[in-house]
Amino acid sequence: MAKNKSTFICQSCGYQSPKYLGRCPNCGAWSAFVEEVETKTVKNARVTLTGEKARPVKLGEVESLDTPRVLTDMGEFNRVLGGGVVPGSLILIGGDPGIGKSTILLQVSVQLAHLGRVLYVSGEESAQQIKMRAERLGDLDSDFYLYAENNMQHIRSEIEKLQPDFLVIDSIQTVMSPEITGVQGSVSQVREVTAELLQIAKTNNIATFIVGHVTKEGSLAGPRMLEHMVDTVLYFEGERQHTFRILRAVKNRFGSTNEIGIFEMQSQGLVEVTNPSELFLEERLEGATGSAIVVSMEGTRPILVEIQSLITPTVFGNARRTTSGLDFNRVSLILAVLEKRANLLLQNQDAYLKSAGGVKLDEPAIDLAIAVAIVSSYKEKTTPADVAFIGEIGLTGEIRRVNRIESRINEAAKLGFKKIYVPQNSVSGVTMPTGIEVIGVATLAEVLQKVFNS
Repeated sequence: MAKNKSTFICQSCGYQSPKYLGRCPNCGAWSAFVEEVETKTVKNARVTLTGEKARPVKLGEVESLDTPRVLTDMGEFNRVLGGGVVPGSLILIGGDPGIGKSTILLQVSVQLAHLGRVLYVSGEESAQQIKMRAERLGDLDSDFYLYAENNMQHIRSEIEKLQPDFLVIDSIQTVMSPEITGVQGSVSQVREVTAELLQIAKTNNIATFIVGHVTKEGSLAGPRMLEHMVDTVLYFEGERQHTFRILRAVKNRFGSTNEIGIFEMQSQGLVEVTNPSELFLEERLEGATGSAIVVSMEGTRPILVEIQSLITPTVFGNARRTTSGLDFNRVSLILAVLEKRANLLLQNQDAYLKSAGGVKLDEPAIDLAIAVAIVSSYKEKTTPADVAFIGEIGLTGEIRRVNRIESRINEAAKLGFKKIYVPQNSVSGVTMPTGIEVIGVATLAEVLQKVFNS
C-alpha cells in the first residue's frame, strides 16, 4: 500500500513545500508551515436541482432566470449587496474581532427568517449565547434555527434535513471536514470547506453567508483563493472605540464594487445611517483653517466628507508626512505639485492629513479638496463652510475631469451648499440644480486665486 504524501503548507499565504521550512520564501512568515497529508479523494460531480448530472449546453439553450432579490429590513445592507440577497449566492463577510460581524448577520438572519427558513451555524458560540444576543433584536417567533457545530459532515446532514433558504456559517475558520487532514483554520481546511459550501449553495439555491477572520495586516485569513470562490466579499470597517461602522463591498458579482453602508452600533444592535453625508459634516467647526469638503463617490452613492489638514514647521531634518483615511502617495504627489505649480515652500513643513469620520477615500476626485485644505492650513485662511471641491489634479497643475459629476453636484445642493468648484471639462452638458453655483476651473492656480485671492 502506497504511503500518503506529506506536504508542508504556509498558513499565511498557502505556499507549499515538500519539506519543513522555518521561514516562508513567498511571504516571509516565520514558523508558519504545517504538515498536511494529501489524500486522494474524488468529489461527487455537481448535480442540478432536479438531481440530474450537469452537462455542457450551448449558451443559447440556457434558460434565463429572473430571480427576484430578497430584501431585508436594512436598506444599507441591501444597497451594499447590490439591491438585496440573491438566492444561491455565497457571501463572505470579514472584519476585525469585535467589529460587529456576528451582530449584523444575526440581525439580518432574524429579518430573513420571516421570509424563509434560516439555519445559523456557529462554531464559536453556544445556542444559549446566541439567543442572549438575539433577544435584544426583537421578535424571535420565526423560522430561525440555531446549530452549534463545527463538523462539516454534521452540518451538511442538517442542511439536507432542514432544506433552509438561508444559511449562515460563523465562522469559516472554525468549521472542519474530517475527510481533510489539518487543524481548524488551516489552508486546506478553509479551502475544502468553502468549496463544499459553494457546492451546497449553488445546487440547492441556498443564499449562504460565511464569516471570515482577518490577519493582523487586515486581509482575510486563509488562502487568497477564498475570495475568488465566493460571489461577494464584504469588509466591516471601523474602530471598536467608535460607534460607527462601514460595510464595504470589495467584490460583487451581482452589483457595484466599493459600495458602502453606514451603521451605528447601539444597545439594541446596529442601526443604519441613511444620510452619511450629514453625519460626516455635523461636527465641522465654523471658521477653522485646514478644512475642505469633497463630494466622493462610494460605489453609486455620493458622500460629502470633510478633509482636514494641519501644516506646521518641522523641527526635524526631514519633514513628516502623516495621513489617515487618505492614500499616502497621493498626498505626497499633491504636496509636490503645490510646491512646483503654486510656489508654496512645503519641504520644511510637517503635513498631517485625515478624512473626518473614519471613511477611507481613494478616488482621484478628492485631489482638489486635499490641495485646498493644505493651502488653507499653510496660509491660515479659512474656506467658506458652504463650498465644496471636486477634481483630479495633474502633475502640470491642470484640473482633470471626473465621473458622475451630476450626482455629486445634486448631493451638494441637497445638503445646502451654495458653491462648488468642478473641472471645467465636466461642466458641459450637465443639468445644473437650482440653489448652487457651479464654477468650472481649469488649473490649480485658478482655484487658489478664486478661493484665497492669492
